[in-house]
Amino acid sequence: MNLIIIGAGGYGQTVADLAVQSGKYGNIIFLDDNEELLSKGEVAGRCSDYVNYKSDEIYPAFGNNKSRHEWINRLISEGFKVPVFIHSSAYISPRASVDVGTVVLPKAIINTDTKVEKGCIINLGAIIDHGCIIEEGCHICLGAIIKGENRIKSCTKIEAGEVIALREYPIV
Repeated sequence: MNLIIIGAGGYGQTVADLAVQSGKYGNIIFLDDNEELLSKGEVAGRCSDYVNYKSDEIYPAFGNNKSRHEWINRLISEGFKVPVFIHSSAYISPRASVDVGTVVLPKAIINTDTKVEKGCIINLGAIIDHGCIIEEGCHICLGAIIKGENRIKSCTKIEAGEVIALREYPIV
């Protein structure tokens, strides 16, 4: 199976690295609108060329939360398969859920009864404690800690090293 990554920047390279480590993909193909990458043949085509890859898995690797969220919704509505990537060193509680289009990077922790919705980035060493809801399109940055029973609203970015106190953003 092929993986098509829309966006060949730093986040796209990170997703490609996870994909290679998974051993699941025969080929990884990048699409990007960057003229320099296109002219050098470093990508297979423009972002809009995703329509030519219906039988493959496809992931929009945009660090911008809103753009990534919109692309994932578009791809799903058009019937494309959008994967989940979870690094082998991450801990995901068996009682937690991680939705489609989410990337969980090394050493991240998603604890008991936490729900991570569609299209999130749970970055290196981030900790999400029990009973949290991370809504669609969020980015929990490097080493951020979200203590228990918080609801992080859609497309929010929790910065590197930030600590969100217990019930600071209560689940209502």
